[in-house]
Amino acid sequence: MTIEFRPFDAANYLHDVEDEADLLSDAIADGDPRYIAAALGAIARANGGITELARKTGLHRQTLHKALSEDGNPTLDTVLKVLKALGLKMAIDKQEAVPA
Repeated sequence: MTIEFRPFDAANYLHDVEDEADLLSDAIADGDPRYIAAALGAIARANGGITELARKTGLHRQTLHKALSEDGNPTLDTVLKVLKALGLKMAIDKQEAVPA
């Protein structure tokens, strides 16, 4: 018996803006830029896809696809435009002291 696997896509599990905010908050708390980019990509796919996001942000679809992939490295300008288009915002909070 052959087992068939389908690639996991977090976009399939994002049902509302709270789910999206939780995913992005977790990615930012983790601090891995690749996780943040991938989380933004998943949120974009859950909200009409990269083509729709490109229309809303004015950025090229190919640019967004590359920037919001797991290997992406979006600029701060791109992140801010994407967040605005998705109805999300970034907030900064004080980090607990890190032991030396």
